[in-house]
Amino acid sequence: MTTRRTRLSPEERRTQLLDLGAHLFATRSVEEISIDVLAEEAGVSRGLLYHYFGNKSDFREAVIRHAVEDLVAQTAPPAEGEPVERLLASLGVYVDYVLANLTLYRSLVRAAAGGTDEVLALYEEGRAALTDRIFREDAQGEILVDTPRTRLVVRGWSAMTEEMVLSWAEDPAGMTREELLGVLALSLPALVELTP
Repeated sequence: MTTRRTRLSPEERRTQLLDLGAHLFATRSVEEISIDVLAEEAGVSRGLLYHYFGNKSDFREAVIRHAVEDLVAQTAPPAEGEPVERLLASLGVYVDYVLANLTLYRSLVRAAAGGTDEVLALYEEGRAALTDRIFREDAQGEILVDTPRTRLVVRGWSAMTEEMVLSWAEDPAGMTREELLGVLALSLPALVELTP
């Protein structure tokens, strides 16, 4: 069976390949994706993939960057509302994103823990973008005051949030999505309040 090919602009084709890579990584581990599978799914030649991304490693990094940027964009908190309400809304989108992309997200976390420096840097960029918005000043003011101590607490809370969401996705342990979100959203101000 042959796949029908469509002529796209270079940027459209690159975006299509990144979206496809994210889709494949959302259903398979990074190690299961080969250039042959990608080329077949996209209906393009292996040579075209090499043209856009150089090699499998470059493609993997480009897909991870694409996924991280997508996660950061999708989880942007609403501009209006109380700080905890905005945090709760952002966390809700984060949980939904992880559930929809569980294999990809789990692969990203594992790759960051034991992968290349480039993948770790992408992971850290994403985490920084997600946590920095907690300190961002806007019309509603800061969610938290930006100090070294508060940043340390937020970094720890971020790691806890990631672990809880991944664990809950595997086994909800009788906790509803709303209960999970409540624990996560309310634990941050509580942790900061405990900071001397």
